[in-house]
Amino acid sequence: MTEVTLAIAFVAGLVSFLSPCVLPIIPGFLAYLSGTSVQGARAKRGDIFLNSLFFVLGFSAIFAVLGVLLNSLLESVAFEVQVWLSRVGGIIIIFFGLYLVKLIKIPFLDREHKIAVTIKFKSKYLTSFLFGSAFAVGWTPCVGAALGAILGLAATQPGAAFNLLFAYSIGLGIPFLAVGLFTAQASNLINRYAHILNYVNIGFGVILIALGILVFTQNLNLIANFELLNRWLLR
Repeated sequence: MTEVTLAIAFVAGLVSFLSPCVLPIIPGFLAYLSGTSVQGARAKRGDIFLNSLFFVLGFSAIFAVLGVLLNSLLESVAFEVQVWLSRVGGIIIIFFGLYLVKLIKIPFLDREHKIAVTIKFKSKYLTSFLFGSAFAVGWTPCVGAALGAILGLAATQPGAAFNLLFAYSIGLGIPFLAVGLFTAQASNLINRYAHILNYVNIGFGVILIALGILVFTQNLNLIANFELLNRWLLR
């Protein structure tokens, strides 16, 4: 595994957060979990941030468990199986890359999603943690492309599955925490620049297609060789 694949996993987390059908409702969702509104976010900034933190911990815990399971189940498989895992994983990554650049359509992933909170516990932090866990388990369809690509990559590198999903969680979690800390300002910023979100997805889709081809052909080591060449040239 290379620093580049970890960076791609991190960016995938950011892209998931920046999904056009999810990002605009995140400020209101986090504010609601803390028992306030976006307009009242300034007065309860610390409370919203703590709820955001527990929400992030919720989905991070699920991804950590998933990474350990992939590592345990796939790391010891035979070489022939690993070859097929690379081929299947590469196809999955290319597939989601094509979807992000809008060359193919998947109605299920295009479905608009609204995050609805129907149950609340006495502890707001427990509520946030459990909804974070549910957010990972029943993943929002329209952000599933980036996550699906990283799961495909993790399946081809089971020994690195935990690190890849951890990097993905960081990429997804940092903007959640930033929005939790600056909810009111983030809401205005999101509304102002929402029109550029599609370009972010297209750019990442191109990266996924190139990565998928390397994985399918089992030439992912070319990334590592490129890194070594750069380090040698920078000496």
